[in-house]
Amino acid sequence: MRILVDLEKLHWDQAWTITKNTFAYTNHTVLPEALERWPVQLFEKLLPRHLEIIYEINQRHLENIKSLYPDDEQRLMRMSLIEEGVEKKINMAHLCIVGSHSVNGVAKIHSTIIKDRVFKDFSDIEPVKFQNK
Repeated sequence: MRILVDLEKLHWDQAWTITKNTFAYTNHTVLPEALERWPVQLFEKLLPRHLEIIYEINQRHLENIKSLYPDDEQRLMRMSLIEEGVEKKINMAHLCIVGSHSVNGVAKIHSTIIKDRVFKDFSDIEPVKFQNK
């Protein structure tokens, strides 16, 4: 997104379409506690422009979720790319799901678990995105 928007000067929507059509996410763990979460503070210091882009992606993502589930604040918190708390963190798996055209596990059982349990909120909204390839 940074290269497409900042260097190639594409409009956000066009850059986002290219990004989503380019990337697929293969998840390698069914343990939620093993999913990567990176401190926002790290991005603020090392990758501030990337953080701005992640915030924009998250805002647009949450606006979409809110339009689908207007009274479900808990769902918004669960699906946010940014985890609030003592230390704000970026949920990298959520970023990968939102920014990809497909999501799968490393085995059929794994794909089923991430679809039905680990990322259920996401698969409820885009069930065809979750596959086993």
